[in-house]
Order: sequence, then structure tokens, then C-alpha cells
Amino acid sequence: MFIFKSIVGKLWITIIGLVVVVLLTVGAFLFKFIETSFPKSKDQVETLSRLATKVASEISLHKEERRYLQVVNELLNAQGASVIVVDKNYEQESTPVGQSEDRQASYNDFFTKNELTKVFAGQVIDNRNPMIAARSPLGRTYTAVAVPFMDENQSDVAGALIMYQLTQSSEVTQNYVKKLFVVVGVAGFLMTTFFAFFLLTQITQPLLNLKKAADMISEGEYGTRVPIQSSDEIGQLGKTFNRMGEQLQDTIQALSHEKEHLSSVLRSMADAVVTFDPAGRVILDNPEGERIIREWNELEWLEENSKRTSSADSGREWDWRLIPEPLLPLFEEVIDHPQEMTTKLHVKSEVWSVAMAPLYVQEHVRGVVAVLRNVTEEFRLEKLRKDFVANVSHELRTPLSMLQGYSEALLDDIAATPEERQELAQVIYDESLRMGRLVHDLLDLARMETGHMQLNLRELDVHSFIKRMHRKFAALSKEKSVQLTYSLPDEPLVLEQADEDRLEQVLTNLVDNALRHTPADAEIRVAASRSSLRGEEAVQIEVADQGYGIGAEDLPYIFERFYKADKARTRGASGGTGLGLSIVRNIVEAHQGTVQAKSQPGQGTTFSIILPRQFGKT
Repeated sequence: MFIFKSIVGKLWITIIGLVVVVLLTVGAFLFKFIETSFPKSKDQVETLSRLATKVASEISLHKEERRYLQVVNELLNAQGASVIVVDKNYEQESTPVGQSEDRQASYNDFFTKNELTKVFAGQVIDNRNPMIAARSPLGRTYTAVAVPFMDENQSDVAGALIMYQLTQSSEVTQNYVKKLFVVVGVAGFLMTTFFAFFLLTQITQPLLNLKKAADMISEGEYGTRVPIQSSDEIGQLGKTFNRMGEQLQDTIQALSHEKEHLSSVLRSMADAVVTFDPAGRVILDNPEGERIIREWNELEWLEENSKRTSSADSGREWDWRLIPEPLLPLFEEVIDHPQEMTTKLHVKSEVWSVAMAPLYVQEHVRGVVAVLRNVTEEFRLEKLRKDFVANVSHELRTPLSMLQGYSEALLDDIAATPEERQELAQVIYDESLRMGRLVHDLLDLARMETGHMQLNLRELDVHSFIKRMHRKFAALSKEKSVQLTYSLPDEPLVLEQADEDRLEQVLTNLVDNALRHTPADAEIRVAASRSSLRGEEAVQIEVADQGYGIGAEDLPYIFERFYKADKARTRGASGGTGLGLSIVRNIVEAHQGTVQAKSQPGQGTTFSIILPRQFGKT
């Protein structure tokens, strides 16, 4: 019931119950007291009957003595009783002495004539009949008894003596007490109800205010406060609630600031940070983490041991928030054996460093946090470093071995003729020159890559520069039976700021490479023309050969140090160092230009260099 869900209702029921229990207890003891201390109506009638019979027996002897009835009435009046004498003619004797006029009672207040007729016939009657008892004089309840009295000769009934007394029986008292209990009960109910409504305003209303404030706080209104209307326990509760609200608001603000700070840190991180629940679903990520998880989940994983099916096979839309396939083995390992683990993954030609650590709630793992970093560039640089060391070691080992071998041959006097000794000395000299070029190129490349290359900029006439480079390689090309030509436009070409020596080094490397990889009776062409670069005037220089060409799979890497497009090619004594194209790229980029190569196997290679005309001007 609703009443039992309210504090006021419970208090009201409790107080009503207490009042009822108290009234019933008091009533039980009072009724018991009345039954033991007050005579019953039957006892009172019997007493009055005996007394009335005694008085009636004396009337015939003292009828003429008025003093007798007066004394009787005076004696009976002390007990709240009185007598009335009625003759057979229903005539009532005058009021006895001691009975006031305003209390004068008549026989018909107690009995009717028909009832008195029975008395005249010698019977004794009383008014215990409810109909008779209802006729009571002066609005009060009396017990009356009518007995016959004899005449002077004691031979016949002369009349009736009616003796009446205020009813003092327990039944009447009990009825009175019952009525009193009803009145008191109704009054107690009304007072209890009033008190309950008083509690509604004094106790319940502050509690309702507390509840309303708590509901508002639970909805996010942390600034809600309750009014303090008293200094009692409820007032103290309100003050405590307000202090709790203030502390909660401060705590929520601190947590919010901490969350915003953490979110800002996560958003600003270049690394991907993702938190997974134990089922492998994303519960927190930063923008980089969301991007990576989406991209990896959109890929198709074809591993035979894949534990998932594609969205087409499952018949449902793929959920991008599931942990991607590459992370699943490491995730399961961290969940099964809670400890931090790291690994490297290869995804889409990229290398990722992944670190995973378990998240705990008390002693239970509630998830995993993963940090993913793209280490492709670091991996590539590390590979380049290892390849560089290996290539340098290889390039130096060959000439050193030859130097050592031929030196030992000279020391052991293996050469029998001066011509043989001259040949051995020439090989030692060529290999030393090769080592010198390698060391020189390595130093040059190191300075270029660290930005310490100095450029001596001045105006450069491209026409004169190309012609000079042609003259430089004319003899060598003729020796190799390779036709070296050049092509220049009619209008002059000038680079306003350029380092002629460095550009000569560029063309030397390109033409030298072309001569070494171009067969006899083929052609190498050097051409210059006008062009544009980033919307500005520029000069384009091309070196095109009809050599063996470079495969498409090798073309993107030919400008790397020591990269060999022809894996089977071995360099002779006059071979290159493997650093020429790397030096070309660095010199061209130092001039803010670009270099690129176009080639097809068996159709030759064309290197194109584009240099801005006004490089170095502000």
C-alpha cells in the first residue's frame, strides 16, 4: 500500500497503534475494576426489593404517622433513593419530607397503571425491563421496585410502595466507559492525523527536499543545495548533505579537468593509444588510434588461421571497434598471461612497434591498453645503416684483398719479369685510387646528408658547361665505341646562382654511369632546355643512354647508397663506388632542384635534372 511507503504514513500507523493499545489496556483494567467494585443491576434490584418489602411491612403500622415516611426518605436519600406511596385509586401520597419539589417524581415515571395493577394483586415488580427503564425522571437512569403494602388489618392490599434509586450497576458504567473510549479514540485519531500532517511539514518536507536535491545531483546538477530551515538533526543532515555536494562538485570538477587533460594529451600524441575490454572491443582511443583501427579492420586478412570471417560471410556489417587481426595474438597473450609485452608488426609495407599492458580492477584484468608507433622510417634507416656498413665493408674488402695479394706477390718476388712487376704495381695503384674515390665519396656524402656542404654560387652558362662536359668524355666514349652527343637550344641558358664544380660532379657521375652500362655502337645524349619548377623558370638537363636499362622494381631505389640494380654486375678496377647517384641527388636537392629517372629494361635510361634559374636570390 502507498501509506506504508511514506514515513508520515508509517508514523501515523505507529501512533494510532500505540493509542489503540493503550486504550484497550486501560479499558480492560477499568472494566475489570468496574465489575469488581460496582454492583450489578440484578444485585441492586434484589437489595431494593428487600428494603422496599421491609418498609412496606411497616407502613400499615405507621401509616398515620407521617414522620415515619419522612425518616425513611431521609435515610434513603443518603443513598440516592426515595419512596413513593400509591393507593389502589392510583392516588399518590404527598411528597415526603426531605424530597425537594424540583426532584419530585411520580409513579408513572417508573411504572404504568397496568403494571401497578399487578402490584395491587400482590406481585413485586421492578423496571429492569428496557422499556420500563427508559422512562426515567429528570433525564437520569433509576432502578425502581414496586411492592404491595397491607391495610391496617393486614387482610388486603392497601396500595403500592415504589422505591427507586440511581442506577449504579457495572453495566451502565461500562456503557459510559465505552462511549468515553469511542470519544477518546476519535479524538486520538484526529490528533494523530494532525500530528502526521505536522510531521509532513516539519520532517518529511525537508527529507523530500533532500531527495529532490539528490536526484538533481544524480542528473549532473552538482551545484544543487538544500535550504536549511532548522538546527535539529534534519538541519544537521541538510548541512552535511550540502558539504557533501560541495566536495562532490570539487571532485567532479577535478576529475573533469583531469579527463580533459588526459584527452588533450591523448589527442596530441603522435602514437596511437587504444584501450580494449576483455572481449576485444575498443573502449577508448585517440584520433590516431581510431584511424589505425579503422584502416586495419577494413583490410582483408587471408591467413589460414584467421579466427574471424569477413562481413560478407557472416551476413552482418563489420564492426570496426573490434580488435584487428594483427593485434589479436598479442592481445590474447596479454589477457592469458597478464604482463606487458611488445612486438613489431608488418602491415601494408609498414612496420609498427606495438606495446600492450593489462589494466586491472583490484586483481582482475579489465582490459588491455595498446600503444602503436609507426617505426617504418626507423626500421628503414636501421636497414640502411646495416646495408651501408655491409656495403662499405664489401667495397673496401675487395681492393684491400687485392692490395694485400699483389703486395705479397711483389714481396715474394713472384713476378719474374719487369713487365709482370709493372702490372702488379699498376693493379695496386688502381685499387688504391678506387679506395681513395670511395673514401672521398663517403666523406662528400656524409657532409651533404648532414647539411655541411658548402656551395660556391655564381652565374653559370649552361651552353659552355655542357660543351665542356662533352669534351671531357669525348675521348673515353670514343675508346668504348660509344657515340656521345649533346643538344642545346638556340636561346642562351643561364643559371644565375649555381656551383659549377658540384654540377660537374653530377654530370660526371651520370655520364660515367651511362658509359659503363651502354654497349658499343650505342649512343649517349646530353641535352639542355628551358623548363619550369614550382611555377618558376628553370633549366632541365637530361642524360639519356641506350644501355641495359633498369627494372621497374629497382627504379625507386637507385638513388640509395650502394644499391645495385644489376645484382649480377661486378665492378672492375675502373668501376664505380655505388655512391654516385646518392651524391647526384644530394647535390641537386642542395640547389633546390629535382632529379628523376625513367627506364625500361633493354631500352636505356634517361636521367632528368631540373634546376631553378634564380636559386639563392632573395
